Amino acid sequence: MRKKSQLSSEEAAKLVKDGDTVILGGFIGSAVPDALESALERRYLETKTPQKLNLVFAAGQGDGKEKAVNRLAHEGLVNHVIGGHWGLVPKLQSLVYEGKVTGHNLPQGVICQLYRDSAAGKPGMITHVGLGTYIDPRFEGGKVNQQTVEDKVQLTEIAGKEYLFYPRIDADIALLRGTTADENGNISMEEECLVLENLAIAQLVHNCGGKVIVQVKNIVKAGEMPPQSVRVPGVFVDAIVLCDESEHPQTFSEPFNPAYIGRGEKPHASSLEMSPLDIKKVIARRAALELKQDAIINYGIGLPELIAQVAREEDISEKAIATVEPGAIGGTPAGGLSFGASAYPEAVITQDQMFDFYGGGGLDQAFLGLAEVDRVGNINVSKFGQKLVGCGGFIDITQNAKTVYFCGTFTAGYSDIKITESGLQIIQDGHINKFIEQVQQITFSAHTATLNSKPVLYITERAVFQLTEQGLELIEIAPGIDLEKDILSKMGFSPKISSELKEMDGRLFSLQKMNLSMQNR
Repeated sequence: MRKKSQLSSEEAAKLVKDGDTVILGGFIGSAVPDALESALERRYLETKTPQKLNLVFAAGQGDGKEKAVNRLAHEGLVNHVIGGHWGLVPKLQSLVYEGKVTGHNLPQGVICQLYRDSAAGKPGMITHVGLGTYIDPRFEGGKVNQQTVEDKVQLTEIAGKEYLFYPRIDADIALLRGTTADENGNISMEEECLVLENLAIAQLVHNCGGKVIVQVKNIVKAGEMPPQSVRVPGVFVDAIVLCDESEHPQTFSEPFNPAYIGRGEKPHASSLEMSPLDIKKVIARRAALELKQDAIINYGIGLPELIAQVAREEDISEKAIATVEPGAIGGTPAGGLSFGASAYPEAVITQDQMFDFYGGGGLDQAFLGLAEVDRVGNINVSKFGQKLVGCGGFIDITQNAKTVYFCGTFTAGYSDIKITESGLQIIQDGHINKFIEQVQQITFSAHTATLNSKPVLYITERAVFQLTEQGLELIEIAPGIDLEKDILSKMGFSPKISSELKEMDGRLFSLQKMNLSMQNR
């Protein structure tokens, strides 16, 4: 095999031409080729080239400020964007809001799997994922603004059942990241938290006749790399960019954490300090009551991250199997800008493989965030006013998990809620009601869930609801809470109230451990 080009980041940036479709690898701040994106930004600011790029990314990639995809959010540089999660790319959101770029917000898992199907020469992908949500062409078709007119999702029918068809992606450039490359371009990822869908992307771009460029921090001689460690074979790689360690942090919040690659001694639960008790922990504790023995679980970003912490504090985290959509199986999921990584995972597979597993119904339980809920039980976590957060893997996960739990505070905005051994006392409530008549955008379709007889709970610090064919039913209320004053008056609709309305478990409000034991599946 011939040796591959070893370029500087500036030389690599010059391979990108006007109008190219560029696929960007990475998950939040893990395995993000930020040095390459930074070089591409510098080139544009200095020369105003390349122009009118079409960007494609599956997961959220950014720090909410300047890094990753934010570097490319310049008027003139970007033409169109297909992205899964947009919450960490506010600069790109601004261009969408101002109508300066067009784009589509598609499910994260669909995009990952579409890379692989496109690489295989297929015309696209047929799936149930997205039906009944804003992705469905009978609603918005995943379009991010009025300037976007191209249809990227089609409704189809097979054997009397409805599906969505997502057309293939063709691309010119892949910007990826690994840990080590050999002289022939073989890429390993031994110090990356995740391996993601790098192989599928590289195969796709190679088969389209494009250029695959990989950022690494080590280069070794040909033959020194064990073949089983190669995650992207050199036959799919065109150029290697060696970066300084400072340009190659493991995540955007941690330069290197050996726990994310299974190194070092795993701490015992008894050595961990308990986290402070606040209303978010109350919610996480209530959700943890639902954990099932030996269940395969997904914890979403945000508040659901705390459920994993509670399970660890209660020394029950080993009794279930946590997974994170980009590929980690087992261990304890990380939070913040390290979300996606897991401490001491048992295995790490590719992101498209994980969504294959999810899509086939492999998840027993999924714990996701709760932002807006309406009277029929629809959830919106993807768009608020002009803020485009995006769906990420939310749609893939909630439509495929056997049981779904939405977890969040009952209201939003500043609040002062006192927690005592006897329950909750609301001194000042949040000024934004989250339970409203109709959500702005349907990210979770209650109608689709009820058609599939999916059990769904909505868990807050003061109330727990379940999904029924008639909409939401209130089944639990926190001690110390006034039903009319603290719940019903803060809702934009009247839920059904269970004839067996219960008081939430008193252990949720204790400063001590709950001494949890898991239910059987």
